Amino acid sequence: MPSSFANESQFRYQNSRSRASCPSRSPSEPESPAPVTPNCDVVDQALAELQLQSQEILKQQDLVATTTTATSSSSRKRSGWEIKSSKLSLNTHNRIRNIVESLKIKPNPEKPMIPLSIGDPTTFGNLKAADETMKAVLHSLESGKYNGYASTQGHEIARKAVAKYSAHQRPDGEIDANEVVLCSGCSSALEYCILALADRGQNVLVPRPGFCLYYTLALGLDIEVRYYDLLPDQQWRADLVQLESLIDENTAALLINNPSNPCGSVFDEKHLRELIAICERNYLPIIADEIYEHFVFPGSKHLAVSSLTTEVPVLSCGGLTKRFLVPGWRMGWIIVHDRKDRLRDAIVGLRNMCGRILGSNTIIQGALPDILTKTPQSYFDGVIDVLHSNAMLAYKMLKQVRGLDPVMPNGAMYMMIGVSIERFPEFKDDMHFVQEMVNEQSVFCLPGSCFEYPGYVRIVLTVPGAMIEEACSRMAEFCDRHYKKESRNFIEHGLLDCDDLSF
Repeated sequence: MPSSFANESQFRYQNSRSRASCPSRSPSEPESPAPVTPNCDVVDQALAELQLQSQEILKQQDLVATTTTATSSSSRKRSGWEIKSSKLSLNTHNRIRNIVESLKIKPNPEKPMIPLSIGDPTTFGNLKAADETMKAVLHSLESGKYNGYASTQGHEIARKAVAKYSAHQRPDGEIDANEVVLCSGCSSALEYCILALADRGQNVLVPRPGFCLYYTLALGLDIEVRYYDLLPDQQWRADLVQLESLIDENTAALLINNPSNPCGSVFDEKHLRELIAICERNYLPIIADEIYEHFVFPGSKHLAVSSLTTEVPVLSCGGLTKRFLVPGWRMGWIIVHDRKDRLRDAIVGLRNMCGRILGSNTIIQGALPDILTKTPQSYFDGVIDVLHSNAMLAYKMLKQVRGLDPVMPNGAMYMMIGVSIERFPEFKDDMHFVQEMVNEQSVFCLPGSCFEYPGYVRIVLTVPGAMIEEACSRMAEFCDRHYKKESRNFIEHGLLDCDDLSF
């Protein structure tokens, strides 16, 4: 029995004895006759007998339940192999995988494949982890100190390093190590936050277009996903009116992804305060996916949402994955910003969640202090230069292509490109458009449908500059070949049938 529970039980027992042996009496009341006053020994004996009776009743109930279960089980024995998949596994779907696998792709053998679909910045070899980052892991490994289990929340030295590294997320710059939870990548951090705040039958608000993993994590647990719209003509700011209309008594949290995957948008302070105000009015905590917080292009500035409020509790998710270019190391974290102590119960659940896999990679935990302090700013600046240069090149080239409407990003490592599908009557939708562009030009973008936003495609900006230029040239060639100025000309020439008009 945990000591806290034992102490509580003892406290209740002593209180019951005190009330029995010392009944309250107003000064004006006459004293009761002596024989009526209960004797402490008699009370103790009565309580002891009552406790024994209760234990005997519980034993009998357990015996009946065990017998009933055994009888039921014996009458329902299996007659053969009947292994079924769990409801959770059947309800778990990765939208990107499902959509990509449904495409009938056969790249043009005469053109090398350019996969602008992969959100792994290490894929092409042009972006690599810093030497200091690699040496930190080598030192951690050679020390021999981090081969065993850590606390389920992570080693204290690692949590202290993350707290110091993330000090900008608080106005006072003070984050305690106990407010940091280390996880197996940022995706694990997001899962823990959703599970700690939302229960079966509740809902969470997530952006559209948005990272499909939010949907994957929630759906399998019977947690409803409600999409709030981001507006491309307003640099992907949220539709505030539509967002607030989605909130009801079962809404557990608002998820904000800033900077955004797939949009590459960076919210300014005014818009963040508008989102905070909605949460404050509706008593909603925020899950902040800020894995790209340091991927911001010149002219823009990222502000942690937690730095702008003390009223609304925020669970901020981050990690090494993107900025340090080591997604395979699976090191993420949650920082709890709860200055009014409103997440008290949820934090208990969050810490319980950490015990499911007994903590994250300890070798990387041991390296965190050096990784976070010794990787030079010049390294980070170089990565941003590559991403920003590619973004400007792609935007400049694709803006001139008829039928395409790129939205210039301000951060992250992606660009969303609108496709005027009505100008490409040969294709039914954005998925068909992507499929045929692979087949003809060997350029693979992700259709907007992967992000609940048809009519767009997403490209990554982490490829070498020459490759992004080649990819954009092929996309321009593809669009020029299939672009049709006016649909009526093709109706007159019989080039469209009824199915083509249904897009």
